[in-house]
Amino acid sequence: MRMHLRHIRRSPSALSMQEPIEAARDGSALTVMDVIPDDFALDEHFEQQDEGRRLRRLVDTLTARERQVILLRYGLGGQPPLTQQQAAALLGISRSYVSRIEKRALELLRRQVEQE
Repeated sequence: MRMHLRHIRRSPSALSMQEPIEAARDGSALTVMDVIPDDFALDEHFEQQDEGRRLRRLVDTLTARERQVILLRYGLGGQPPLTQQQAAALLGISRSYVSRIEKRALELLRRQVEQE
């Protein structure tokens, strides 16, 4: 085992996380570990991607009108979020009807999230 570790250490492709990259004038050194990104940030990024996929899947279960209202109101289709009044004008319906559709759709989404 020790011979294997010595061989790996001599190999040019092996790199220690404590390997100095750059030394400062005061004697401190910048190591490989100092410049490698934190895994926590990567985990958080992937978790957000999973939540985004889950949300899209849930929104896809709504009726066409509910889905359209939610996408417009919350900007989930890549466009900026709209007010109820703007969504109503775009869809050719009243603001109060947009409000009712949005409320019903959010309640359905909330129930689906609780069931999972």
